[in-house]
Amino acid sequence: MTISADQAVSPVPAWRPPPVEVSQANAKALMSRADAALAAGALYADADSAIPIYYALVQYAPNDARFAAGFERALAMLIVQGDQALSEIDDDPLRLRGAHEAAAVARAVAPENKKVDAYLQRVDRADQAQEANRLGEGELNAGRIGEGDVNGSGKGGALAYFREALSLRPGDVRASQGIAAAESALIRRAEIAADRDDYAGAERWLALAAQVRPKMNTAADAQGRIATQRAARVGRLRDLGLAALTRERGIEQARELLGNLLRIAPAGDPAAVELRERIDLATHYGLFRPGQTFTEAMQSGGRGPALVVIPHGAFRMGAEAEEAGSSDAERPTRNIRFDRGLAVSRTEITVGEFRRFMNATKHRARASRRGYSTAYDERSGNLVRRGNVDWQSDYAGRPAADDMPVVHVSAKDAMAYAAWLSKQTGHHYRLPSEAEFEYMLRAGSVQAYPWGEGAPLTRVDNLTGALDASPTGRRWNNAFAGYGDNAWGSTPVGRYRANAFGLHDVAGNVSEWVGDCWHDSYRRAPRNGEAWVNPGCRTRVLRGGSWASSPAQTRSAWRQGSDADTTSARIGFRVVRDI
Repeated sequence: MTISADQAVSPVPAWRPPPVEVSQANAKALMSRADAALAAGALYADADSAIPIYYALVQYAPNDARFAAGFERALAMLIVQGDQALSEIDDDPLRLRGAHEAAAVARAVAPENKKVDAYLQRVDRADQAQEANRLGEGELNAGRIGEGDVNGSGKGGALAYFREALSLRPGDVRASQGIAAAESALIRRAEIAADRDDYAGAERWLALAAQVRPKMNTAADAQGRIATQRAARVGRLRDLGLAALTRERGIEQARELLGNLLRIAPAGDPAAVELRERIDLATHYGLFRPGQTFTEAMQSGGRGPALVVIPHGAFRMGAEAEEAGSSDAERPTRNIRFDRGLAVSRTEITVGEFRRFMNATKHRARASRRGYSTAYDERSGNLVRRGNVDWQSDYAGRPAADDMPVVHVSAKDAMAYAAWLSKQTGHHYRLPSEAEFEYMLRAGSVQAYPWGEGAPLTRVDNLTGALDASPTGRRWNNAFAGYGDNAWGSTPVGRYRANAFGLHDVAGNVSEWVGDCWHDSYRRAPRNGEAWVNPGCRTRVLRGGSWASSPAQTRSAWRQGSDADTTSARIGFRVVRDI
């Protein structure tokens, strides 16, 4: 974009030399008057000024060298004054009028002079620069910054005019200020966009602003301020989302806040990642985290059993037809998905934990009421009915230590304990469903046993191993070849390493009651993994191997029905808590 000279109109009228009468008689005196005026700097104000007198003398005697020299000195001083005025217009724009007055005088008395011509061109460029500045300021006020032309290719807008002014008059302060104002206008647009949470728009405006004055830090400083504002806004949304998760039914509100956060946060922002993860955790685990271990306070004092939060997920339940040792009761296989995690007692419920329940309630355990249970007899190597054996007894009918898994309890005893825990803690405790138990037993395994196929290679649990021996040297007739765990009978809970979900003794030690009624197969079983219960059913389900189970009964898919009143040295239980 170019501003032509005719676009700028001179602010002063044309100058005419005031008449000076010259004659042979007064020429010398006029010359003296002109010299004196020149010395005083009086160049063109009136007929007594230097230029009108010298001009008249030159017109009177064109060949007189003295007159011509005086006129040249006056003209040179005029140009010096004019250039001085041009140099001062950045501080005082009104000084341009003085430059124009000098130009008008020079144009009138020496239009063909090369120095005058050069000066007039400088004045014209200053005029054009001023006009460009005026037009640029008009564009800026109208909001036409020229943001599509920040590099000044001449396509319009304020920036193009200001850059034209600088090309006409390098260092023009007004133009430089206009460019800075244009940059500020672009930054202001970025700030407005940021205030509307349009940070993508803010980035675009800032990118344009950064091109206006690339050597300046103005745009970078604004970018830092907006980044700080953005981080604060993102952090606020994250905090609001996290706070929402602590309230009942706050997940939907947290998801809405996450949506707002994602619209303004940079890709991969840690706050967005954190809130997304916390929402996912809250969706699947409430206020807990997978793998977390916790206990709960009870109204009567003390803490409940240690619980482990196992992850939500999916697995294939049951055994395929080709699995050795399987039965039709373990089929048809089906896919089960748990959309929510579960808190599971880390070990089987111990004698000590069950004792607190018995001491705090009027519950009478089945074996105590009946007067007997089924215990291990070392002499015969069998499980036999034995009197005066109940929940306080170990697998052989002797008094049990508090860290032993409670056995000789019925399914009804186990459910009563879970109901008591629920009242004590204010949260829902229950027996796991069959699907939940197999899921926690497999812990990600898809093979016949939780550890893979065949006998375990390392000591994984209290199982029937061919290397194990009873106190009198008895051996198992049907056991895992080459395996030994240095135990005969049930052992204190947690002695062997936990599985992938952090649970102990799921595959062995004692078999466990679950919440389902017995059904001969999985046909018509719930697809959501809930317990399959028929009102009034008397036959309940046992899951998981025990210290006396054969390898086939230690498979992940193994299941067995038993009367709900059954008590045995091989049967205990663990509880789950809904989260």
